Amino acid sequence: MQRIIEGMAGQLADVPGVVGVMLGGSRARGEHLPGSDWDLGVYYRGGLDLDALRRSAGPGAEVAGPGDWGPWVNGGAWLRVDGVAVDWILRDLDRVERVWADCRRGRYEVGVQAGHPLGFWSPCYVGEVALGQLLADPEGELAALKQQTAHYPEPLREALLAAAWEAGFLLDAAAKGATRADVLYVSLCLSRAFGVLVQALFAHDRRWCLNEKGALAVAGQLPAAPTDFGRRARALLAAPGGTAGELAATVSRARELARETVAALTA
Repeated sequence: MQRIIEGMAGQLADVPGVVGVMLGGSRARGEHLPGSDWDLGVYYRGGLDLDALRRSAGPGAEVAGPGDWGPWVNGGAWLRVDGVAVDWILRDLDRVERVWADCRRGRYEVGVQAGHPLGFWSPCYVGEVALGQLLADPEGELAALKQQTAHYPEPLREALLAAAWEAGFLLDAAAKGATRADVLYVSLCLSRAFGVLVQALFAHDRRWCLNEKGALAVAGQLPAAPTDFGRRARALLAAPGGTAGELAATVSRARELARETVAALTA
């Protein structure tokens, strides 16, 4: 399969507008399972020849152009190759470079994006380059950017650590929702609060957080995480309760865990 993927990357690199292709996801990080997808980041600049891209995908394959999947995951294709899932994810290289410039200044965005229940955190763009594997890079542009991203920018680290305050704010709001037995609202506040803390824990360790998948498990193993962070967070998220009393007790425990985490991050 590796040879097929490398050949596919070479074909994609020949599409007008495509700058290069990177292997991403769990396979790039060596964390994949036998049935894991092959995620290919297709980096383009300016106009992209969608007709040529569709021809590369083969008969019957659907290819979404820039913007068709949303503002951040802005297009691509879901393919099956010899029974294995292969995903093409389009990435506008100009935008990736702008996000990288923002990260170096300690700036980031969290945007609404289908498939990202905690929002799309813009540093993901940079993390994909930093952690990805080059498959096709005719002009060396991706290699140059990857070299730049080898070191996690301190201003971004500081910004994400400072943003951990939002977890406490969300849990204060959740406490009010608990008095009304508002399960949906409390659950959403809990998820967002722990998502913010996970981002801060990754940043503290100067580690790129690409998305929500598996992030809690990893965060619980990081040096700054309080004892049993992952287990405690999972228990609260799994069974927040249904009555006002049950929800209030859950929020109280979540507040305690959030306070411990923020204290560890700022120690």
